[in-house]
Amino acid sequence: MGSLFRSEDMTLCQLFLQSEAAYACVSELGELGLVQFRDLNPDVNAFQRKFVNEVRRCDEMERKLRFLEKEIRKDGIPMLDTGDNPDAPQPREMIDLEATFEKLESEMNDVNANSEALKKNFLELTELKHILRKTQAFFDEADHHTMQAMHDPLIPDDDVQLLGEELGRHAGQALKLGFVAGVILRERIPAFERMLWRVCRGNVFLKQAEIDTRLEDPITGDRVDKTVFIIFFQGEQLKSRVKKICEGFRATLYPCPETQSDRREMSIGVMTRIEDLNTVLGQTQDHRHRLLVAAAKNIKVWFIKVRKIKAIYHTLNMFNLDVTQKCLISECWCPVADLDRIQQALKRGNERSGSSVPSILNRMSTRQEPPTYHRLNKFTVVFQNIVDAYGVASYREVNPAPWTIISFPFLFAIMFGDAGHGVIMLLFALYLVIMEKRLAPKMSADEIFGMFFNGRYIILLMGAFSIYTGLIYNDIFSKSLNIFGSAWKPDPSVYNTSSMDLKNYKINANNTVERPYPFGLDPVWQLAINKITITNSLKMKISVIFGVCHMLFGLSLSLLNHRFFNKPLNVYFEFIPQLIFMCSIFGYLILLIFVKWLKFGPADTGKAPNLLIGLISMFLFQYEDPCKPTTCWYAGQKGFQITLVVVAVLCVPWMLLVKPYMLRKQHLEGKPHQYTLLNGDMSQDDELLEVVHHVDSETAYPGDDDGYEEKLSVNSGDLLNSEVEGDDGTLDQTGLVRPTPQPFDFSEVMITQAIHTIEYCLGCVSHTASYLRLWALSLAHAQLSEVLWTMVMTTALSFKIQWLSVIFIFVCFAFWACCSIVILVLMEGMSAFLHALRLHWVEFQSKFYKGEGYQFVPFSFDTMLAEYGLAD
Repeated sequence: MGSLFRSEDMTLCQLFLQSEAAYACVSELGELGLVQFRDLNPDVNAFQRKFVNEVRRCDEMERKLRFLEKEIRKDGIPMLDTGDNPDAPQPREMIDLEATFEKLESEMNDVNANSEALKKNFLELTELKHILRKTQAFFDEADHHTMQAMHDPLIPDDDVQLLGEELGRHAGQALKLGFVAGVILRERIPAFERMLWRVCRGNVFLKQAEIDTRLEDPITGDRVDKTVFIIFFQGEQLKSRVKKICEGFRATLYPCPETQSDRREMSIGVMTRIEDLNTVLGQTQDHRHRLLVAAAKNIKVWFIKVRKIKAIYHTLNMFNLDVTQKCLISECWCPVADLDRIQQALKRGNERSGSSVPSILNRMSTRQEPPTYHRLNKFTVVFQNIVDAYGVASYREVNPAPWTIISFPFLFAIMFGDAGHGVIMLLFALYLVIMEKRLAPKMSADEIFGMFFNGRYIILLMGAFSIYTGLIYNDIFSKSLNIFGSAWKPDPSVYNTSSMDLKNYKINANNTVERPYPFGLDPVWQLAINKITITNSLKMKISVIFGVCHMLFGLSLSLLNHRFFNKPLNVYFEFIPQLIFMCSIFGYLILLIFVKWLKFGPADTGKAPNLLIGLISMFLFQYEDPCKPTTCWYAGQKGFQITLVVVAVLCVPWMLLVKPYMLRKQHLEGKPHQYTLLNGDMSQDDELLEVVHHVDSETAYPGDDDGYEEKLSVNSGDLLNSEVEGDDGTLDQTGLVRPTPQPFDFSEVMITQAIHTIEYCLGCVSHTASYLRLWALSLAHAQLSEVLWTMVMTTALSFKIQWLSVIFIFVCFAFWACCSIVILVLMEGMSAFLHALRLHWVEFQSKFYKGEGYQFVPFSFDTMLAEYGLAD
């Protein structure tokens, strides 16, 4: 909880690694995942760094693995995932991996080339087979028509004789007709036919027939529809034109014999060759399958090894070489609490590499702000992501995430407020939580459902809190539960209790028993036509109460920041007046709400003072004399409220003027102080008392038994003699160099303070009004739920025809259930989620949270593999 409440104490370290041990040490640090390296070569081109050749070799191995993975997925072969996470291979093992991948790629390319050639040959033979069959039908049809004409009984014998003589006379000319046969894609036939007609001017004859089975394209593997065609023409000029048109439409032409016997003989040969090709293709596919199955067993492990090697060399490229070219120097951020673990990892790396010279880790002084690091788990990470989406916490400032774990789902539930819909949300989240190990690999590939899966724990809490608030509102799918019995009773003088029309039941506050409903709203309000009056008033007051309490809590967290960073001026001249200002106005308003609930009962309806009018009159100093019961809450109200307004007004100059005056006074007296400029930089006009905290390089060896030796040097006299100078500042107690003093600018300090004061005073009003969205969305959700029930289920239940009522109710219930999930759970839930997000980012976090830091991104193999979908 300590790390989640406030970020880890970070330090900048300098790391000295021997060249032969650098690879193994970085590998161990990657497995540990607690070190963020800085790039010491920002101006060096990526192609000019020391280990660029090793990175290129890793890129080439990755390319080959992606090629194998593509082929494995293409054949639908499952890739074995045993969950193993092997260590990064040693550099000498890269040669074996490269040889293995080269061999596999070469074999796969050969198999693919052979398979493509065989498939292309098979396609050509299959098309030729269909051409021989279809063209034979064309020739048989032509012969049939000729013989039918010669034997037609309607033609006289003399004409038959003349026809025979004519056919014989023109037989020589008929033999001069040429033809080409081929195959073309079916969708190109209309355009192909039009082009032939126009170019050849109608002097060609086209016959076509569709191929019944779809043929496989050997290049793309797609199934396509094709058509067999034969074109008759006369003369070499038309032949040339026809072939050019066929070439333009990418039609494949095949040789087709003129005689039937030759066609039959060719068809037999084609069928024999097709059978032989089928056998060879089957053997080729079996060999390909065996290769891919063998590769699928290890491809996940290979990917992990290659990407670990590549990550290590990328990291080594961020290091510097010393003058002897035998030592690599790096700088890294790491948590102070994990320095021992980092030292142990370096020790293991030295042992693995066999280096006799230990690695050296020294803590450094720096002027840079450290990164922000919170230790998270799978439950807290989603709430931390909500906070980080607004801005990463500044170093060591209070983190809103622990409080968001409770406040976020609770404010969501106030707006969502339906126990039935909360149960749906809770069950969905429980399913995701229980089945998270099985669903994690599938959800990582789906962006939309992946968001729901990653937020399963926050959905779980939102559903649980929604059930609670739904029971408070006594709202379950727009219906109420009558568990304890209603505390209201109708007025006998108005309603006949035996035949009372509940649809027009209006609750009279004077007709009630002596007890309130034990838990939540009385169920009778669900039947009352004046329900909106009581629910509006209740939810509006609840929204203001929770809103002000939420902001006051955020303001109290700012005190923790001021005390931690040792800023007494902010405590006395910002926090205290801000607290008094808010409590004087809105804290008093909450107090009046509780007074109204406790003092005025159901019989006092219409007699209690109006809160809004009373608050306006308080600021305008408008009071009736004598004070009436409908406007006065208590004796002495006028004097007390005037005092609160005056105190609130005095808090404005308190916040605006006192702090800049104190800073100027300290500047004139030569006392140290700090303040924030408009650009966010820290300024100080004098040297501060410093605590020097560093580690001697002689005690930084991992093999020493003494570990780290902290040397503290506190300046009590001459500061200049004891300070450790950085590049542009002095070292503080965290090992960080404070910035160089800048000149004190009173006008800029005054403008900054004026902006903060105006922002806070106006924000108190606008932020309080902003929390009324809790009331508005709760009311909208309840009304939508009620309208949906009334329009759908009430209509279904009132259906009069009995034999159709069951079917009608079933259909209406299905429609109502779908609309409830899609509209009321998903859409309304998303709306309430976004509004709760805004209330935390703006209204809550603005009271104490700057969010000007940057994230600690350690060199971690687990994080890297998770991005590639290879983590467990």
